[in-house]
Amino acid sequence: MFSTTAYAQAAGGGGGFDLMALAPLVLIFVVFYFLLIRPQQKRAKEHREMLSKIQRNDRIVTNGGLIGKVTKVHDERDELDVDIAENVRVTVRRSMVSEVATKGGD
Repeated sequence: MFSTTAYAQAAGGGGGFDLMALAPLVLIFVVFYFLLIRPQQKRAKEHREMLSKIQRNDRIVTNGGLIGKVTKVHDERDELDVDIAENVRVTVRRSMVSEVATKGGD
């Protein structure tokens, strides 16, 4: 009925651990670390330092876009009193400050 003879294939090598198959994943992680993770951590550290150095008379910009002058710093509550206009004072959480526009002096 069948005219050709079928031969069994030889068994392949064992399913052992191949280090070279893992190398591209390690390379991708290293690239992500140096291009994405490390710079983001550096920016976050600089922002934390900037927030800790806010003083009276500094001009700040909040995350909401308000620009004002710091009149009082409440370290125990982590809040700032900010003048945004004449006779208009708001209280802002320190963590909501996006940048210090100008450093003031007493």
